[in-house]
Amino acid sequence: MGTLSRTTGALALAGAGALAWGALVEVHWYALREATVPVLAPGQAPLRVLHVSDLHLTPGQRRKVDWVRDLATTRPHVVVNTGDNWAHLDAMPALLEALEPLLEVPGAFALGSNDYVAPQPKNPARYLQRDARTAQVQPVALPWRELVRRFTSAGWVDLDNHRGVLDVDGRRISLVGTDDAHLDRDRFPAAGGPDDVRSTDVPVDLHMGVTHAPYRRVLDAMLDDGVDLAIAGHTHGGQLGLPFWGALVTNSDLDTRRAKGLHGWPGPRPDRPGGGDSMWLHVSAGLGTSPYAPVRFAVRPEATLLTLVPR
Repeated sequence: MGTLSRTTGALALAGAGALAWGALVEVHWYALREATVPVLAPGQAPLRVLHVSDLHLTPGQRRKVDWVRDLATTRPHVVVNTGDNWAHLDAMPALLEALEPLLEVPGAFALGSNDYVAPQPKNPARYLQRDARTAQVQPVALPWRELVRRFTSAGWVDLDNHRGVLDVDGRRISLVGTDDAHLDRDRFPAAGGPDDVRSTDVPVDLHMGVTHAPYRRVLDAMLDDGVDLAIAGHTHGGQLGLPFWGALVTNSDLDTRRAKGLHGWPGPRPDRPGGGDSMWLHVSAGLGTSPYAPVRFAVRPEATLLTLVPR
């Protein structure tokens, strides 16, 4: 019994230490990831795409604001924002300050659930369920229409169930996106219409898909649409991971192997054996958490600089 008591005490101590690390250190330990994606046509110059997601910004997060502002020093050609920007009714000034230098760069965005309503207190253990969605009771509506206006007035393309185009660095990027599938707001826009720039005589150098939550139905629709590179957030990389194992959940129907990072969909990466019919998929672990579950373990908060190069 003495040995069992000592073992139980050691496990409890280790658990408390991990929780303290995740809540006091790792949740603020921001990382800039870099990945190379061989997706462009032969002979093209590299194209830098900065992917930011899931800031879940609240007032007073000075260090996060400064860190996001500094991302402009990576000199991206394009910024892609995959939603869940804030988590508080009064976070607009801090969010606009954080994104100010990036809004000077051509960009595109799709909103997430916490762009529409503020998060509410709930049992954090629900996140470990297969479907963590719950009915919200009197949710606090956030001024998302004003956020969209600020983004679009800066020139960013709204891809919430829309198509669009960006002309950057001498290249034309065709865009398609959906609203948040986690809220069942996704309606994939039809191909071939007047807003599908692939129908014009001007050649397209890249067809990119953007969404907040990487549900399989959205990724399958993007694959069928001929997307070369799909970009998503939402998963927080699992938020709580196991060393040498990875994410336990994705808060969607995406498999945990693709909870974060650069992958192929639905099969291996396009540059790997068996990946010839796949598109590229990048999922960001994001930069924040719900203010009611401010902890990460084995999943550092992140933004990613994707360098697109010729195939």
